[in-house]
Amino acid sequence: MRLYALCDQDMLDSRGISLEEYIVIAKDNAAEIIQYRNKQADIIFIKQQLIKIRKIYDGFLIVNDKYELVEYCDGVHLGQEDLQKIDKDITKAAKIIRSVIGKEKILGISTHNKEEVLQANEMDLNYIGLGAYRDTNTKKDVSNILGDRLDGIASESKHYVAAIGGVKMSDNFQNVTYHVIGSGLL
Repeated sequence: MRLYALCDQDMLDSRGISLEEYIVIAKDNAAEIIQYRNKQADIIFIKQQLIKIRKIYDGFLIVNDKYELVEYCDGVHLGQEDLQKIDKDITKAAKIIRSVIGKEKILGISTHNKEEVLQANEMDLNYIGLGAYRDTNTKKDVSNILGDRLDGIASESKHYVAAIGGVKMSDNFQNVTYHVIGSGLL
């Protein structure tokens, strides 16, 4: 199992855990990737957090949504809704993002079903997040739980697949490269 740690600022704040404490936990669990997600803060705060993480973590660092901050990390992750804010055609949106961040940066998107995975196969991506596997505390209103179907859908992807949404360290997938774990590390 390879670990992709989701560092969600709201989760940290609700549990009284500092950014630095979370990074230590992620490193202790051999996280290869950390994604910093903060849906509430302004761009200056997010930039400061990315700089803090980079000082204490030398693995891959991904920022959620804020592609304009990609110079402070290794890549960006966007959800379907975030892509649609860029362009209603998410394939075109992914091309736009790729042109902004360049080929040397990591680009990942969230997918939730076989159709979105097949659509992602036509995009210039490094990976997809696929899920939700089960209910999760870090996202509200998860309506499409894939459960045991996740691994089969993952087999349709030409990209690396990160299982998202309620994933635990003990979960076992055959067609998934990374387990994305947020609150499960705490």
